[in-house]
Amino acid sequence: MKQITILSLFLILIISGCSQVNKAADFITNPTAKEKYKRDFNISDELFSLWENSAETAFQDSVAINLPYAETGKFFPKSFPVYSYEIELRPGEVFSLEIKTDSTKQLVFAELFKKIDDTIPKFEKIESADFQKKNFSFEAEKSATYKIVIQPEIEAHTAFSFKLEKNPAYLFPVASGANTNVQSYWGDNRDGGARSHEGIDIFAKRGTPVVAATNGSIGYTGEKGLGGKQVWLRDRKRGQSLYYAHLDSIANVSGNVNRGDTLGFVGNTGNARTTPPHLHFGIYKSYRGAINPLHFVYQIDPMETDPEILDSIPRSLIVNSSKANLRNKPTTSNSKILSTLKAQDTLRFLGKTNEWFHVRTSANKASFIHQSLVKSI
Repeated sequence: MKQITILSLFLILIISGCSQVNKAADFITNPTAKEKYKRDFNISDELFSLWENSAETAFQDSVAINLPYAETGKFFPKSFPVYSYEIELRPGEVFSLEIKTDSTKQLVFAELFKKIDDTIPKFEKIESADFQKKNFSFEAEKSATYKIVIQPEIEAHTAFSFKLEKNPAYLFPVASGANTNVQSYWGDNRDGGARSHEGIDIFAKRGTPVVAATNGSIGYTGEKGLGGKQVWLRDRKRGQSLYYAHLDSIANVSGNVNRGDTLGFVGNTGNARTTPPHLHFGIYKSYRGAINPLHFVYQIDPMETDPEILDSIPRSLIVNSSKANLRNKPTTSNSKILSTLKAQDTLRFLGKTNEWFHVRTSANKASFIHQSLVKSI
C-alpha cells in the first residue's frame, strides 16, 4: 500500500513537472491554441493536419451575418465541421463570442481574421481565443470586414450554441440618454461649410448629468473657445482624449475618474448659445487628431433570449421543393443567392438560427436555406 502511495506521488510530480516545463516553454515560444491542443492531447501529425487543413474551407465561404446573431446545433466526432461568419466592425465596437456546449471539457477554437483585399479575398489572422476558453472578445480599431472561424476539437460530440454580439466600447456620455438623442453627426457642415463637425451632438434637458464614458484621468476643465465650459478626459488604454463641450456647469472633478462618474451638466455655452442644450462629444487620437466617436457610444439592443436548444438535430437535410435558393445570409432581404438546388438534393446540417438552417453543400460550400424548403433525413 505504501509503495502504491509513493508511486502515485511520483507520477503526480512528473505530471506537474511536465506542466511547469510546458508553461515555461510556452512563455518563450508562444504557441497557438491549436499547437497546444496537438501537444497536450498527443494528436498524431496526420490527424492534426487533416483537422487543421479542414479549417481552410472557411476561406472559401462567403456566409455573412448581422449582429447580434445566435445559432445552435451539434458537433459530431471526426466530422471536421468548420463555421465561419463575415461581420462588419467599426472603430469603437467590441465584438464578443460566447460558445456553450453540453460538456465543459469539449474544446472549441475561435480565430478572428481581417479581410485585407476585396478583389481577391485574403484574410489576416489578428486574434484567437485563449486555449480551453469558450469566450472571446475583440475591439475594432479599423473599419473592415472580419471573419470569425469556429472549429471544435476532433472528438467533439456535443450540442452547442453560439452567441455573437457587438457593443460600444464606451458608456453613453449623457445620463439616461439614447441613440435618438444624437441629432448632429460627424462630418456635418459648420459655419456654412467652412468646417466640418468633429464630433456628435447629444441633445438633452439643461442640467442633465454628463458622465465619464470610460475610466481615465481629467486632463483639463474650464471655459474657453468655441466649446465653452468643457472637460477633457484622457483614456490611456486607447491613447485618446474625450472632449465634453458646451457644459452648463462642470462638476468638481480632478485626477482619476471611473466610468459613470459625473463630469458636468448639459448646457449650451460657447458657440452653442443659440441652440438647445446639448453635449458636444468628441474623441481625439494623439497621432491622428479627431476621429468619429459615434460607434464608441452607439447603443445596440442585446439579444432578447439565449439561443434555442434544438429538440432533435439532423445530420443531413433533403430539399423538398422544386427548387431552393441558398443564401449568404439568413434572410431573404439584403442577401445574395449563392446557388439554387432542386428537389432531392442533399445538404449537411451545421446549425440553425431562427427559421434558417446553416448548411454545407456536396461541394463543401456553406450557406443558409429556409426551413420550409428542406426536411431531415
